[in-house]
Amino acid sequence: MPVPFSEINFIDIDQEHMLGHVHSLVAGSVVDGPGIRYVIFLQGCQFRCQYCHNRDTWDMREGKLYSVAELVDETLKYTRFFDRSHGGVTVTGGEALLQATYVDLLFKQLHKMDIHTCLDTNGYASPQLYRGVLDSLLDNTDLVLLDIKQMDPKKHLALTEVDNERTLTFAKHLAEREQTTRIRYVVVPGFTDDLDDIRQMADFIAPMKNIERVELLPYHAMGEHKWQDLGFDYPLKDVPSPTAEKMQQIKSMLEIQYGFRVLL
Repeated sequence: MPVPFSEINFIDIDQEHMLGHVHSLVAGSVVDGPGIRYVIFLQGCQFRCQYCHNRDTWDMREGKLYSVAELVDETLKYTRFFDRSHGGVTVTGGEALLQATYVDLLFKQLHKMDIHTCLDTNGYASPQLYRGVLDSLLDNTDLVLLDIKQMDPKKHLALTEVDNERTLTFAKHLAEREQTTRIRYVVVPGFTDDLDDIRQMADFIAPMKNIERVELLPYHAMGEHKWQDLGFDYPLKDVPSPTAEKMQQIKSMLEIQYGFRVLL
């Protein structure tokens, strides 16, 4: 089983000097939330997605330690781009909720400076987070990008080595909070492109009034080289990207049958 490390991995020193495990920092993204984004990729993930394009983020022992203060200082270099584009900061991974206290403190500091915050997550929140830091983190989150990998429990387990119960619980929690959320769904031929599975996902989120839109992401194998560099075989090397016709079919179904705003 995955998750060979603690479910909350941060080094608790004190507030602004708390250290987090960071994989990489990317400035100028336009695909990780609204406007121009400064994207913080955190280290560590519980999922073992067969199509993962950030295979090098899985191990919590890797990466570089950054304090909250250091990340805030880095972010401030790009505020003029945020202001012009209505952008901000996105924290992703890996899985950001593995370092929830660290992200909470970071987002609190960014909110003090009126910087838009976005959390990109698989929603695999441990039960102890619901009794503690999770709502504080969400109070300081302007937008959640929630990745739903697969609605069918058996298929989800086969795809990620983890069940989807916690992700679906998190989605319901976001709906109860009326937290602005975008659903992200990667379309992988033979794994997540079955229309019945997608209808099941649509039926699940349809009653949720907090869903701003659904983002359909076509599978690609651009992360294959990272698997090879780490000495691993890429599990989906023979899987093609979905056709444009298939993507449009899914988009039309979600728009016409369910009334979702869909980004393709």
